[in-house]
Amino acid sequence: MLNVGQLNEGVVLDHIEAGKAMSIYKYLKLDHMDCCVAIIKNAHSNKMGKKDIIKIECPIDELDLNVLGFIDHRITVNIIQDARIVAKKELTLPKKLVNIIHCKNPRCITSIEQELDHIFFLADAENEVYRCQYCEEKYRSSRKKQ
Repeated sequence: MLNVGQLNEGVVLDHIEAGKAMSIYKYLKLDHMDCCVAIIKNAHSNKMGKKDIIKIECPIDELDLNVLGFIDHRITVNIIQDARIVAKKELTLPKKLVNIIHCKNPRCITSIEQELDHIFFLADAENEVYRCQYCEEKYRSSRKKQ
C-alpha cells in the first residue's frame, strides 16, 4: 500500500474522478506556486471504484476554488491545520468564469480582441450550461453532454 505523509497545514482534494488530477493541477496553476504537492492517481475507492487525490501544502486562500467548482463540484475539499481536518468546504458551480474556458465562436469579440478576458456566466445550473458574456455562445460541461 502506498503511504503519503500527512500535511500539517494545507488542502486535500479528495473524490476526484480518476484521471482528472493533472488537469486540476494545471487549472489551479500549482506549477506556478511554491508549495509541496502530492498527486495520487487511480487510488482505490469504495464509493467511486477509482479516484485521484491531491494534497497541497499551502493556505486555502491561495487556491481558486471557482476553478474546482467548475471542473467538478463533487470534489471534497478538506482543510488541514495542525495535521487535522478542521473543515470540509463544499463546492458549487461558479456563477462566473474568467479565462477558464474560451469562446469557440469565430465571430465573438474575444476572437478579434486578443487581450479581452473570456467571461462566461452560468445560464443553466441543472444542465451545467455556461454562456459567453459577449456573444451568448453556449458551453456545456462535458459531464452533462448526451
